[in-house]
Amino acid sequence: MKAAIFEKPGLDNLKVVDNVELPNVGDHDILIKVHQCGVNPIDYKIISGLVPAKPMPHIPGCEISGTIEKIGSHVVDDSLSKGDKVVVHSRLSDGTCDMCLNGLDMLCRNGGIIGAITNGGFAEYIAIPQRSVFKIPEKMEWDMAASLPVTTLTSFHALKEASLKFNEYILIFGASGNTGMMAIQFAKRMGAKVIAVSKHEWIKDFGADYIIREYDKVVEKVKEITNGKMADVVLNSVGIETWDNSFNCVGTNGRLVSFGGLTGSDVKINVQSLYQRQVKLIGSNGGTLGEIQELIDISEGLKKTKTWKRFKLDEIKEAIKSLSSKERDGRILLEID
Repeated sequence: MKAAIFEKPGLDNLKVVDNVELPNVGDHDILIKVHQCGVNPIDYKIISGLVPAKPMPHIPGCEISGTIEKIGSHVVDDSLSKGDKVVVHSRLSDGTCDMCLNGLDMLCRNGGIIGAITNGGFAEYIAIPQRSVFKIPEKMEWDMAASLPVTTLTSFHALKEASLKFNEYILIFGASGNTGMMAIQFAKRMGAKVIAVSKHEWIKDFGADYIIREYDKVVEKVKEITNGKMADVVLNSVGIETWDNSFNCVGTNGRLVSFGGLTGSDVKINVQSLYQRQVKLIGSNGGTLGEIQELIDISEGLKKTKTWKRFKLDEIKEAIKSLSSKERDGRILLEID
């Protein structure tokens, strides 16, 4: 089969070859003919060696959608059959550790990200344990399917961790980014009032109630919009670049949720302000197997993320490089099939 593969870390070492051996399909596995993958910052980190990868040589790719090609002999789910459209939960888990048994499979002590601890989806085929494969509606567009396992699930889980409530104010940094576009929609479905930090007017199409375009006036604008109350929930997927504004925009007894560090990870916190305002700091990591099924069940009516560029598998290096493009305005998708 054709696949993007590297023998040692580094984007220059990533090659597309035609003679990669088909993956072995175990008794409890499902062989998927990959149709489309999202190109995610984690893919860059894996390829560049910032995240360890195995086995070697290695195929990256963690955000996978496709169709069922073959079903292992011990797969007992009668609802799955050859040709079904499916998505893959991006994290493998053992199902037996204390995290898994408490419904936190994405924090499995013996698991990890597909495309990091196993070969990933930048290939024509991938074999995945049945418990991580989810059937999707036939009418779901591939763009939405390829965004479910990471982009959409990450936002969904973060808002659930924040316990966002009806009529609360939520401030979303990186609102025009991949996770931001989905977070806005989920926040609106939860009945919140959404303040989006973005320079793009089109973000209103996703349901934002207010847009703050001036990054140096975020605190001032939030204070004005909320009549001094500030935000009940602040979502920061950007990292250190927006951390101070994020922290300063959280209202009394509010929650600051973080799930990204693209602009850096080391931040300073005013501890006195933290406890005086009783701010809750929440780290959010991916999402559970149960939540991805929830997403599929409520997916009708969701607006798909804005797509910036599409690439073929042979263009994988260009696709990865495009992640850091200043011109990037939306998702990058890799079309395999």
